[in-house]
Amino acid sequence: MQVGELKGEKGRENGIKALNDVIDNNLLATPQNYELWLHYKLNWTPSLTREIEDVLGAGASLDESKTEELYDRHISNRKLDSAVIETGARLANELAEALRALKAAGHRTEAFSDNLDIAAGELDSGRLDSRQVMNLIHSLSAATKVMSKENAELTRRLETSSSEVEDLRAHLQQARTESLTDMLTGVANRRLFEETLHMRVQEARNLDYPLTLAICDIDHFKKFNDTWGHQTGDQVIRFVATVLKAQSLNDQLVARYGGEEFAIIMPRLNIKEADVVLKHMRKSIEAKKLKRRSTEENLGNVTVSIGATQLLPSDSASELVQRADEMLYSAKHAGRNRVVTDLIEDSKAA
Repeated sequence: MQVGELKGEKGRENGIKALNDVIDNNLLATPQNYELWLHYKLNWTPSLTREIEDVLGAGASLDESKTEELYDRHISNRKLDSAVIETGARLANELAEALRALKAAGHRTEAFSDNLDIAAGELDSGRLDSRQVMNLIHSLSAATKVMSKENAELTRRLETSSSEVEDLRAHLQQARTESLTDMLTGVANRRLFEETLHMRVQEARNLDYPLTLAICDIDHFKKFNDTWGHQTGDQVIRFVATVLKAQSLNDQLVARYGGEEFAIIMPRLNIKEADVVLKHMRKSIEAKKLKRRSTEENLGNVTVSIGATQLLPSDSASELVQRADEMLYSAKHAGRNRVVTDLIEDSKAA
């Protein structure tokens, strides 16, 4: 965030305008929405500004699902980019310091080696008396102590550098993890989903194994929000994410696709095998009776509709997504709370 533009009277005015706009657009006054709107109003992220203006210019509105998607794509990515730049600069500086230390140590070692060669030559000449020999020994002893001290300091410096580099690596890894994780649910976000799907499509073709994609939507989710409020709606979203994650296999990816939708990438499973897993997920979600955390009121059963399809030889990643989305629409049109694929259609009792 460009902090300089939020200092002073003008900064306070910009902050207040951004918060008012968040409320005027019927969005929750969350830190995420506030930051998103500041980026838009002050044009900190031109690509975000253009996309919001396109939406508003078309007469559409921004809901929570859309703002979360915009935040993930435009701002979370910028934070990772900033972390990469910052970490890279710190790493370059740390390595430069370490190289300077090694170079200086090399010069000192070379000088010490020269002194040893000179001393050896003088001793071999046989021209030194006992006093001169003693002086030479004292001189070499002193030089050796200095060299030992400098080597110890070099070792300490390199250990410090190694520790700093490891800290920087961990910092960068944390930044990347955060940029690819949905903040509400802890599962993968839309960005990681898109990266993984493209990779899995290519992998499936190269290794000639099946790939199934499923899209899952919480049934009648708006009713939870309208009846119980957004916090309870968030509880329902987290619950579904937890079940999907727990029921998925190790190499499968569960991602929050948007709002109350989730996507599940299922490598090495054909549509019939995936259908078994997806049915189990649907039944596990329906079987749980949720209670509102704040009041212990019974929320009833949560159900989901799932559409799934298998990768075809001619499919692009976007075509695979489109077909899975069509299967999801069919599941909802058929009465919800069911799994529908382009090969198999199941009732909720299945």
